[in-house]
Amino acid sequence: MDLAHKLLFAALLIFAATIDGTQAAAMVSGAVFCDQCKDGQRSLFDYPLSGMKVTVTCADGTGQVTMSREEATNVFGNYVMRFDGTPDLSNCNAQVSGSGEGSNDCGATAGPAQKLRLMFRMFGMEIYGVDSLLSEPSQPMSFCPRSSNPVPAPIITPTRPPPPTFRLPPLPPLPPMPPLPFSEASACSHQYWTMPEYKCYWRVLNPETKVSLIFGPLAARRYGSDMTLWESLQGRGDPYKTLLREATTALLNSYNTLQFPYNSIGVVTRTNWALMGSTRGVLITALRFIRANSGSGRVTCKLTPCKT
Repeated sequence: MDLAHKLLFAALLIFAATIDGTQAAAMVSGAVFCDQCKDGQRSLFDYPLSGMKVTVTCADGTGQVTMSREEATNVFGNYVMRFDGTPDLSNCNAQVSGSGEGSNDCGATAGPAQKLRLMFRMFGMEIYGVDSLLSEPSQPMSFCPRSSNPVPAPIITPTRPPPPTFRLPPLPPLPPMPPLPFSEASACSHQYWTMPEYKCYWRVLNPETKVSLIFGPLAARRYGSDMTLWESLQGRGDPYKTLLREATTALLNSYNTLQFPYNSIGVVTRTNWALMGSTRGVLITALRFIRANSGSGRVTCKLTPCKT
């Protein structure tokens, strides 16, 4: 057996150990965005919608509905659905089915349904992904680009000669801009995020926000519906508390720098995957978050004390 096969075999053993004890289940995850320009596709102007109802519907060969499940999106606009056992989801579709509090004026029209795509299958676990679902306002926003073929303006022939032109001397070059903190690599442990002098870096998340709102129903079942993000940073002495502490830390780091290894949706998704598996899988996911939050020995914490 050559080195490559040995490494592959070792990786499979580690992966099998990670999901040891996991019950057979299928999970569907995706996100809902506001299509502000009503162009039918994701663009720079679109943003995630919270509180939107998403329905997954499965049909047999005759088109008869055999199974249906509804779930609301969280504050990041993403949703996770769990189906116990090993149901056949190959002929299922997901679609926006209703608006909620976070939809504002973007719930007038639901975009097209998207087919479920099998992303992963092993040891009774199936992970399905869904392309971004869209919800549209009644009218495109005023800042959206106009038609790509605008009507040309009429050409007006001047009746008098144009005035003489003057050439101004070239402007001196601008000094180089300092690097933006948001684009600079940074990784901070949970201790930093609990210090009062760094509280101004909680830009997107509020310390009093409930864990269940951010991480979804699986987290609510494990940690209760009243635990806040600030309280989650105090967890220790237990694999599940350690996972939540490091997941919250990773979420804060992902909003503080573009160069963090995980984005916000990735942190929430990996946390839910871990909560669906065994205690060993929870511990491995927590250790990966700890490594990322410590900078993997290459990146330091770039937080500076907030101005009072």
